[in-house]
Amino acid sequence: MTLRRKSGAIWILAVLLFCSAAFWGFSRDERNFEISKNLNIYYTLFRELNLFYVDEIDPGDLVKKSMDAMLTSLDPYTTYISESEIEDFKLMTTGEYAGIGSLISKHGDHVIIAEPYEGFPAHKAGLKAGDIMLEINGTSVVKKSTEDVSNLLKGQPNVPLTIKVKRPGVDKTLEKKFVREKIQLKSVPYFGMIADSVGYIYLNQFTNKAAGEIKVALSELKEQNAKSIVLDLRGNPGGLLDQAIEIVNLFVNKGENIVDTKGKVSKWDKSYKATKTPVDAEIPIVVLVNRGSASASEIVSGAIQDLDRGVVLGQRTFGKGLVQTTRNLTYNAKLKVTTAKYYIPSGRCIQALDYSNRNEDGSVGKIADSLLTEYHTKNGRTVFDGGGILPDIKLESEMYSSLSVNLIRNFMIFDYATLYSNTHDKIADSKDFKLNDQEFSDFTKFIKEKKFDYKSESTEILDALKKAAKEEKYYDISTAEFDALAAKIAPNLDRDLVRFKDEISELLAHEIVKRFHYQKGGIEYQLQNDKTLQKAIEILENKTEYTGILDGSIGLHAFNK
Repeated sequence: MTLRRKSGAIWILAVLLFCSAAFWGFSRDERNFEISKNLNIYYTLFRELNLFYVDEIDPGDLVKKSMDAMLTSLDPYTTYISESEIEDFKLMTTGEYAGIGSLISKHGDHVIIAEPYEGFPAHKAGLKAGDIMLEINGTSVVKKSTEDVSNLLKGQPNVPLTIKVKRPGVDKTLEKKFVREKIQLKSVPYFGMIADSVGYIYLNQFTNKAAGEIKVALSELKEQNAKSIVLDLRGNPGGLLDQAIEIVNLFVNKGENIVDTKGKVSKWDKSYKATKTPVDAEIPIVVLVNRGSASASEIVSGAIQDLDRGVVLGQRTFGKGLVQTTRNLTYNAKLKVTTAKYYIPSGRCIQALDYSNRNEDGSVGKIADSLLTEYHTKNGRTVFDGGGILPDIKLESEMYSSLSVNLIRNFMIFDYATLYSNTHDKIADSKDFKLNDQEFSDFTKFIKEKKFDYKSESTEILDALKKAAKEEKYYDISTAEFDALAAKIAPNLDRDLVRFKDEISELLAHEIVKRFHYQKGGIEYQLQNDKTLQKAIEILENKTEYTGILDGSIGLHAFNK
């Protein structure tokens, strides 16, 4: 047995014996007996594996996998955070880390710069989206994973870094030198006026500075004569509970109930109320949500809805009504554990999946519509629990064509934007930039030279249907119908490029705009053709419709259920 294996086994033995002794001495009830018994079984199982398994094993890795599997059987949000993962955990909660200030992505055998953040070291050193990383401080990163490269880029601030990159379209290798800095990512990457009197705030994460950034944005927009606000929570996966509470408090009066948490440990149950004077308790609000809006996003949108403080617009939210608490473990590790469910002002919990009652195959089912309970908002409007926040006005989500999805997935749009930005010094402002016919023709030529090919979901489903028909011996009597349908839905690049030209042109233009005007410019470009945002402006500019939704006289929930 190697020293590494011995030390790992000794550490596990010590921990498990300590736990076993503690549980044996603590109580004689059946629950603690079961815990103690199974810990001893686990130890003996691991000991036998360590001694007799045919190949060498990594004790730490094996135990980590067993812990992950155990926690996954409870819910996806209860997780073990090892010491090596603490920095990533801090980034999620604070938006702060020490690095170069750039998104990176895997592209073939290489890790590339996907998007440098304006004003941070990568941008200041001249790194561009699409740059292929070859070396970091003399260490080759070819064929390395994004995690490996990220670990080399992140670390202590004020440390010099030298990165060698290959820039598509440029013959020679480029070497960039800079110093690692503390990076503070904004929770509000963009806010501004989107109509004569309508302000817009985009919140992309609930870090510990989210409420403060929203407050600043709201105050500045009011100074710019904003008479109403659009708060965009689309795609926001959530974050810190206290920030969700503070954000709601910016818009509701002191004393209003915002959210309650209830769990197994009753002394931790708590009711959270607005404790501060709001910035503006009267300004009309529309909150934008979609399937990607979860957790803290649902607390904010749900509280705004339940208190009839504003209109919620978009698609049904994700449905995460669970609260996690972080507990410290030994060796600087942590356990993020689900400790409670949260209940928004109407009294409903919006958790969509019931992890405590799994199906026989281990899968988790949604709460059936027949089991949903009816609740009421402050004004008496009907709302329901158990399935996320159902918007006051439900809009269908816009779907991309199969061609567009495959162009994105295969980096065709990204790679063309890289070559475009490397051969152009500047472009028009983000709100004015358009892709012209010649540039779209160049893109068409580009993807054909790359021998781009794709399949559609429709053809894959048809192939499966054909197979089933052959197995059931129905194919022979319907061959002509199958062939006719196959001809109609089969991908045809020339045809589909014409058919979806406008959609693809917008995706290309957005990617190009980000190369020259960065994240802010990319957001500005997207907002121009945002149909959901246009509907929000329409509602805010129609006082009768806005108040009718909130007082229930329009009765939109009857149609949305």
